[in-house]
Amino acid sequence: MPETELWLTERQTPDLSLGIKIKETLYRKTSPYQEILMVDSYQFGRVLFLEGTFQTTERDEFFYHEMITHVPLLSHPGPESILVIGGGDGGTLREILKHGVIREAILVEIDRDVVEVSKRFLPFYSSFEGDPRFRVEIFDGIRYVQQQENRFDIIIVDSTDPVGPAEGLFSESFYQDCFRALKKDGLLVTQSESPFLHTSLIKRVKTSMEKVFPICRIYTSPVPTYPSGYWSFTVGSKKYDPSIPQRALEFETKYYTPDIHRASFVLPKFLKDAGI
Repeated sequence: MPETELWLTERQTPDLSLGIKIKETLYRKTSPYQEILMVDSYQFGRVLFLEGTFQTTERDEFFYHEMITHVPLLSHPGPESILVIGGGDGGTLREILKHGVIREAILVEIDRDVVEVSKRFLPFYSSFEGDPRFRVEIFDGIRYVQQQENRFDIIIVDSTDPVGPAEGLFSESFYQDCFRALKKDGLLVTQSESPFLHTSLIKRVKTSMEKVFPICRIYTSPVPTYPSGYWSFTVGSKKYDPSIPQRALEFETKYYTPDIHRASFVLPKFLKDAGI
């Protein structure tokens, strides 16, 4: 008899899906917020799958985590206090703590189960364990930001797609709360979905952020397992142009370089034609 194959598929649009062949299922649970699935795959290693969507994989995570972290951190001349909303897998926090200037990094994640399953099955992501500069708080990120004022140099919104608990993280009112929570020269960066598939969402995010921040820019990066393999990030800045690195890179990376930093802000014509 032929060997049975097990595949995990994300329906990325009504007409597009991505599937990967699985070695085994490592963990499955429905938390109070979402379905959590961890699998071991042939092509991408271990994969975290939340509510039917690929969140992160061992093999391609560095594209996303390096770009959502090093672009804003190196756009600031001296970031000391960083807030991450979401990012319970730990990859963004790992990259933040590579910067020697950081004195405090707080990760606020609404779903404790995401943090625990990632620590168990993705230990490479949480290689920062034992670093006294970080703290994880299990709390609603929207409410957390509302309680802060003039505290953080950078806020990173490492969220899931804009549905369910994450929907409010893409609103103008949330960006206003982030503006208040940032210091006078602070930056906010949020993942803002696929430039190819979610152009209208990116335009809405940019329009909302432009109403709050004097500087607003979009940059892009490949992320192979995300819808279309092409991803965007939107930055709101009180002072610094995020397309210009302010500090030298002092550690090894897999994707990020100062040249890629600058080039990632050069947008293709189809996005400019769409008004982005």
